[in-house]
Amino acid sequence: MSLSCLCHAAVAVLRRIEPTIVLQQLGSALSNTALQMAVRDGCLNATYPDVSPEDGRQKAMTDFFMTYNLILRLVPIVPALLLARCGDRGRRKVPIVVPLCGHLLLSVILLVVVVYRLPLEVMFGGAVVYGLLGGFGAYWPGVMTLAAISSSAADRSKVMMKVELLYGAAGVVGSLASGHMFLVYSATLGNGIILLAVSVLLRVLCLLQSVFLLQVNPQPSKEPEDTTCLLPDTSDEAPPPPPSPEAAAAERNRVNVVLLVVTALLYGAAVGGAVEILEVFVLKEPLSWSATEVGYGNAAGSLIFLTSFLGVMVFRRCISEVALILMGMLSFASGIYFMSFVRTTSMFYLARSLNLFALIPMPTIRSLLSQQVPASSCGTTLTYLQMALKLSGLAYIPAFTKIYQRTLDWFPGFVFTLASSITVLGMIPISIVSCRSRLMRQATRTQSE
Repeated sequence: MSLSCLCHAAVAVLRRIEPTIVLQQLGSALSNTALQMAVRDGCLNATYPDVSPEDGRQKAMTDFFMTYNLILRLVPIVPALLLARCGDRGRRKVPIVVPLCGHLLLSVILLVVVVYRLPLEVMFGGAVVYGLLGGFGAYWPGVMTLAAISSSAADRSKVMMKVELLYGAAGVVGSLASGHMFLVYSATLGNGIILLAVSVLLRVLCLLQSVFLLQVNPQPSKEPEDTTCLLPDTSDEAPPPPPSPEAAAAERNRVNVVLLVVTALLYGAAVGGAVEILEVFVLKEPLSWSATEVGYGNAAGSLIFLTSFLGVMVFRRCISEVALILMGMLSFASGIYFMSFVRTTSMFYLARSLNLFALIPMPTIRSLLSQQVPASSCGTTLTYLQMALKLSGLAYIPAFTKIYQRTLDWFPGFVFTLASSITVLGMIPISIVSCRSRLMRQATRTQSE
């Protein structure tokens, strides 16, 4: 009897979205380390005129990641929007299952590149295939949409942070294991093959679970409609000719939405640009990390998901969501500024420790936006935000890459100082949102009295 109950419980868990998140992120953590080491090995003999061999390798690696990341951001835009519309029409699994096929194919292509020692440029083709199937820009909004439509407005930020928690916990485990698994040696294949084989296996299991076991049972919110939402609710009735106080408030709230999007774009640019450079920064002197240290460093980055979740759980009851966003941005700005002066591994982890709450802003911004639209368009709204973040990468990725290459000789950490400055700039619009919201509450209180 107890065995039967355990089996039913296991099946019930496998029908949820959580196993999908864990399996996918475990596979990604393993393949990310493998890709980082494959790029390092592929650029060992890169040379540039009038540049030292070390700087030449850094330029070759940053050029590869610049092109690779630009493809990952540009190609998925239209497919992700189509998949989001498909999801909003009732097929909620489609924006999840189709990108998972792309994840699997990308891991297989990386495995083939490493086994047969093909040129790194083959990965550009893999990135195109991955993007045509929606990529992360379709997968993550699909996951967040399921979390949003199955939770109340009051609990939405907490539910979304739980998703981030699972994502981060799986990333920590996968990253810690990846460095050691990379060193598992095969006499016929060499290092890294076992690591990539396990990554492919995990992604196969993830795809099978999402296709055959995952169930989508959204629970529409039955709470009364919020009349103070940032986006006005659409209806078939024509608005009254004279401008009412409600219409004026709706107009003011549209400005708040724009300010939230601007905040997300600035913060996304700062984080995305800094993290892209950080991948190659740790491979150069004086750090010169090995595969094991790369895995530990990636685990430290994933650990921020856990600390950010704890930050939301602790502070959400005593401060507003806007204050949570500001706290997270300040955490990232201080940590990444300290990263500018890192010269030892211990200093790296000290800088990372300042980023404890750096992942709070983005899911909280998504939570604020998702509360303002009906469930039927929630997926599209979140995907539009994701696509805006992707498009902004077309500007900040080349900018950060070229700035890093030109400051290698005198201040390699300059890009991290730049990222810190952009983060501080991004705190301005969200602060305006806080002030406007406070004024609107005071005006509403005055009218009611």
